[in-house]
Amino acid sequence: MKIYTKTGDKGETSLFGGKRVPKDDLRIETCGTVDELNSVIGITRSMKVSKAVDTVLQRVQNDLFILGADLATPISSSRRSARVPRIDGRHIAATEAIIDQIQPRLPPLKRFILPGGSQVSSYLHSARAVCRRAERRAVTLGRAQTINPSIVPYLNRLSDLLFVLARSANQKARVKEVVWGYPATGRQARKA
Repeated sequence: MKIYTKTGDKGETSLFGGKRVPKDDLRIETCGTVDELNSVIGITRSMKVSKAVDTVLQRVQNDLFILGADLATPISSSRRSARVPRIDGRHIAATEAIIDQIQPRLPPLKRFILPGGSQVSSYLHSARAVCRRAERRAVTLGRAQTINPSIVPYLNRLSDLLFVLARSANQKARVKEVVWGYPATGRQARKA
């Protein structure tokens, strides 16, 4: 099978089930953002991450393929649609359980922190930002069309998971988190 089909040369693509839509359709834009998120997570996994973190990120990547299939298959009464895997409460609960394991090991947050630190943490923060964009696209899509009601909560929880993983990566690398705010200079520094 050839990688190119030429079916998209006029700016259209197919949803699962065969319906043709423009490549800039909001549903396709949302799917593309989820795919971008999956790619950033793939880059993160290619770095020196622990076996435990790699296992979590691999699970997330598999969830994102389910999410992509879910988004690419409009909810309908067709039998074909019914066979497509969908994100559900189990995915949300599993994500929350991982957050609940990691967060107690982190110092409490009293102020906002700047994204960055170690290379792994920086990519996890980047993934978190892409995840938030995917969530925003899904919210917009959900106002325009019927989508699975578990999609937005899943993406919301996933961004939280990526945030705690980024903080944990900095902790493991012994990289101090940078608190939001301008560095104290001059007279302000003397007062501090």
